Amino acid sequence: MILLTYILKVLIVLFAVSVIGYIFTVLKQKFYLKNNIIIIENRAVTQEDLDKADMKEFVLKGKIAKSGDEVRVITNNNHKYEGTLIGISRKERALLMVTYKDEIKELKIDNIEKFKVISKYGQFFN
Repeated sequence: MILLTYILKVLIVLFAVSVIGYIFTVLKQKFYLKNNIIIIENRAVTQEDLDKADMKEFVLKGKIAKSGDEVRVITNNNHKYEGTLIGISRKERALLMVTYKDEIKELKIDNIEKFKVISKYGQFFN
């Protein structure tokens, strides 16, 4: 009986700690979104890639997109890419994205046949 009471107390403490951790994580994401800070957690993305993308929010194929959104792109060659959007390079007229296989793709805007936003960055708060 004493062991059961002890286990119940430990489980209550663990549950409380996990709920508090979740609340802090949500508040941190809300702070980042409010201050226009976009976190792309990927080791393949370098500072050069981020600097190359000079447009962070844009309209492409009638869809509003911004950095951090998860997108699906189909090119004229029927190649399909899914991943996180980094931005657009105006000079090179190319879309920069990091795929789920940790590859940085630079796709020419003229070669994009279909563009779909799978999920918006910070959608939880909109």
